Amino acid sequence: MNTRQDPHGGADRYLLEVVDARKTFPGVVALDNVQLRIRPGTVHALMGENGAGKSTLMKIIAGIYIPDRGEVRLHGKPLSLNGPLDALEAGIAMIHQELNLMPFMTIAENIWIRREPINVLGLVDHRRMNRMTEELFERLGIDMDPETEVRHLSVAGRQMIEIAKAVSYESDVLIMDEPTSALTDREVEHLFRIIADLKAQGKGIIYITHKMDEVFEIADDISVFRDGQFIHAAPASDLTSDEIIKLMVGREVTQMFPKEEVPIRDVVLSVRNLALEGIFEDISFDVRAGEILGIAGLVGSGRTNVAETLFGVTPATGGSIAIDGQETVISSPHQAMLRGLALLTEDRKETGLFLGLSVIENMEMAVLRDGYTRSAFVEQGRLEQECSAMKELLRVKTPSLDERIGNLSGGNQQKVLIGRWLMTNPRILILDEPTRGIDVGAKAEIHKLISKLAGQGVAVIMISSELPEVIGMSDRIMVMHEGRTTGFLDRGDADQVNIMELASSPVTPPAESA
Repeated sequence: MNTRQDPHGGADRYLLEVVDARKTFPGVVALDNVQLRIRPGTVHALMGENGAGKSTLMKIIAGIYIPDRGEVRLHGKPLSLNGPLDALEAGIAMIHQELNLMPFMTIAENIWIRREPINVLGLVDHRRMNRMTEELFERLGIDMDPETEVRHLSVAGRQMIEIAKAVSYESDVLIMDEPTSALTDREVEHLFRIIADLKAQGKGIIYITHKMDEVFEIADDISVFRDGQFIHAAPASDLTSDEIIKLMVGREVTQMFPKEEVPIRDVVLSVRNLALEGIFEDISFDVRAGEILGIAGLVGSGRTNVAETLFGVTPATGGSIAIDGQETVISSPHQAMLRGLALLTEDRKETGLFLGLSVIENMEMAVLRDGYTRSAFVEQGRLEQECSAMKELLRVKTPSLDERIGNLSGGNQQKVLIGRWLMTNPRILILDEPTRGIDVGAKAEIHKLISKLAGQGVAVIMISSELPEVIGMSDRIMVMHEGRTTGFLDRGDADQVNIMELASSPVTPPAESA
């Protein structure tokens, strides 16, 4: 499968090399005969569908996994990596896709953990540690208080702390796994400036992303993986997005947003003047059976808070919610589920998954009590049959339903969560960033599924930071800015310019479109 092994010349040009790597887990070959070569002072993008082996390869380079076969070389010399600390000491740092910060510790404590400066009494010198953090932030252009506890930060804020932590190791190789998944456009520009500075210092950046526009903006080289195998490597200037997609999925993805025209029926959910004190206010909209209502807005606009309030995670402090014309109070997720609502949360690791449990245990979580019990006993056979069918429908790549979900790729974890909520047969489905961290092939599959659900009469609310996704999938779009609705756009009138204009500044919202 190695169509082009060495696009740049001799081995002396490489900062980092992976040669003939193989890694297996029970029932699955994650990597087979894989190679990677990183030049100093470059960004090397790794492209591939979820389950292609990218994260497994990165964990080998970062010392988290030990390969069954193969070798990692730094500056031409073989490395023996028996753990993440070995990799850090060798000069390799990784920013994980799933954030690994400690929420009840401060920013400074998270950045310098295990490297804390010690005073003459043998205690942690917090003043010096905060000063070190301020100096690091000044260098990176980050405006945060080192003494803030991480639990008070947004997902985007935590992502920037992970980036700062990785840079603080002064490593020769930095691995960035979906670093912009929770960042605003302005924060992405900030990150790219940091990357440019690192490149100028001769660092090698391994960059994993599913955002094609980012690849062509910052990548110097590209390697493509599929089904655990190396497929192709080339300078970024030699490839097009269509060529990369075809190499990734083994086929052409001709329709990323398969929005079907379906009958839009009666109003299912009616929200009037909804408020959560100090967070958002005066939110009003209707969603009809068969309709996909997109919600757009910048980070901090209140989109996720509205979703959580509708689902009873944070009950409203004002306004009303009506389902099928009947006003109702939703003060808990259980009440929301009884009324036919389902919520796919924004952060799968923190608010969605039970990483220590199996695929089937995660998938059955929402229906175990209400849908699959008889005389206080679980109908395990029927439940396994339904979970297996959902696994096949969503094309979840896993050796078995009993596999620990923490061993799956991020995209496959996301599919399991979607399956969990589809098993509740919701009438109102709220999707918060449904394709974050999902590869292009899986995105098209999930978009097709969303369209199919709308065709079956499900009322869908879809929150997304990716404007092409919002525009491509929505019948109408509600735009928010700083906790208020700033406008509604019909599908035919929406483009990225007018959405961003509404998302960027407060305006008097027009009447909602019918």
